[in-house]
Amino acid sequence: MKREEDIGQERFEDEGLLFLSLRPKNLSDYIGQKEMIGNLAISLEAAKVRGEPLDHIVFYGPPGLGKTTLAHIIAYEMGVKITTTSGPSLERAGDLVGILTNLQEGDILFIDEIHRLPRVVEEFLYPAMEDFRIDFVIDKGPYAKTINFNLKHFTLIGATTRAGLITAPLRERFGIFYHLDFYEDEDLAEIIKRSSKILDIEIDDKGAFEIGRRSRGTPRIANRLLKRVRDYAQIQAEGVITEEVAISALKTLKIDELGLSQTDRRLLEVIIIHYDGGPVGINALAATMHEESETIVEMVEPYLLKIGFLKRTSRGRVASKHAYFHLGFAQESDIQKKS
Repeated sequence: MKREEDIGQERFEDEGLLFLSLRPKNLSDYIGQKEMIGNLAISLEAAKVRGEPLDHIVFYGPPGLGKTTLAHIIAYEMGVKITTTSGPSLERAGDLVGILTNLQEGDILFIDEIHRLPRVVEEFLYPAMEDFRIDFVIDKGPYAKTINFNLKHFTLIGATTRAGLITAPLRERFGIFYHLDFYEDEDLAEIIKRSSKILDIEIDDKGAFEIGRRSRGTPRIANRLLKRVRDYAQIQAEGVITEEVAISALKTLKIDELGLSQTDRRLLEVIIIHYDGGPVGINALAATMHEESETIVEMVEPYLLKIGFLKRTSRGRVASKHAYFHLGFAQESDIQKKS
């Protein structure tokens, strides 16, 4: 595979096909999360001045907000190599030995979904994070021996959508915690305009903002919708994305003006119609929708909670009055008609 750089993005050529990465490469290209980026820039500069690796970092927040992107940006800014893996893929402590022993001074180990690390692997990480050494046992029975192996000083970056599931002993070994929140519509519009340049898409400011405000505060969704609107524009609108084209395209995708998808509206309708607005337990809700409860908790609920359409109570999920009005359930008679 051949790799080259072009106007700040990566281009990958493989067997005649061209793939463009929309991820920003450095901090100056990163849009949004201004307070966090400012603090991160200070930590990076201080570490470079001292000639030391960065402290271990945890990025947490809903999916699609840029946790993986930030890990790669840190590696680029520090001028070091990054090795990526995920919590579920590390089944045994031995899986980490090869990774850790191959890290050079200052390198970054990025573990996605770090809250899903098996306990045996997590405990293996403790001395590696604190003392930069690992202890492993060879042979068995009376011939068993413990070997200590000193590691180069590295930085562990963990990403998680559920920070509360990181165990206390592991959490205490991280020096930096950053929470990524949903993006503002204006920031998403800027991200869409940047991605449009990379993808060579013609789009105006109003078209970018229309896609941005329907992107659920999430850059990953913004870029996904941009590609789908591009398809529509190429066939139906001579390839130019305007506000009108964006609205028409997103209407065909059943994405409403607040960014709610069919699944979002269905969840709210189930709560309102089948469970009289709630409260309803997550398992009952998942069974009624024929969805996995994890899908609802991690992919659907965060945005509905953010915009105030859904409430979590000790007794279950409750639809707010804003959800009623948005779906057209202004009166009890409307609910009876729907049911």
